[in-house]
Amino acid sequence: MPPSLLPVGPTALLAEVADAGQALSLALFARAAAVPALEVVPAAATVLFDGLAGPDDVAAVHRLVADWSPAVPVAEGDLVELPTTYDGADLDDVAERWGTDRDGVVARHAGTTFVAAFCGFAPGFAYLDGLPADLAVPRLDTPRTRVPAGSVGLAGAWCGVYPTGSPGGWRLLGRTDAVLWDPARAGDREGRGRGPALLAPGTRVRFVPA
Repeated sequence: MPPSLLPVGPTALLAEVADAGQALSLALFARAAAVPALEVVPAAATVLFDGLAGPDDVAAVHRLVADWSPAVPVAEGDLVELPTTYDGADLDDVAERWGTDRDGVVARHAGTTFVAAFCGFAPGFAYLDGLPADLAVPRLDTPRTRVPAGSVGLAGAWCGVYPTGSPGGWRLLGRTDAVLWDPARAGDREGRGRGPALLAPGTRVRFVPA
């Protein structure tokens, strides 16, 4: 059964799916089909189709979503490598939780190919999927009042990189100098070209020990 579509105001529809993987799959499928929406925004279990011009666009989204299924293959996204210095404040804590040492954490983390599932929290912040569930770690009981830009962290089975300095409760493994958000970077509505977000949904990501 295709996902239900809920109206969100006069110009948007919201599709509800099972999880972040399905949301990314549907979003990439829709973009590849040139869905008539100004924005296609995947989240943890939804996809927002925003900027629909009228009834014809609404009908087109309904038809497209009806044609999608979680089994529809999607093309792999571009690969971005992030040089990373592994000196995070929580490296030893994560090593203990994973039953290894610092080098073991680096090897497992850098050996994982992540995929940007969706963006949120701050401009340029991508929720990176790919860590096995048995390596999930809890957030800090008390978030830090300031996490430096470029910090690489884990929360649950998600990995993320802070694009700017901000409060945060993710467990920090290291840091990168990569610019996660640059409004001057150009992209188009179909997702061609690198947009302002370096790690747009669908992008594959590897962390390379610096």
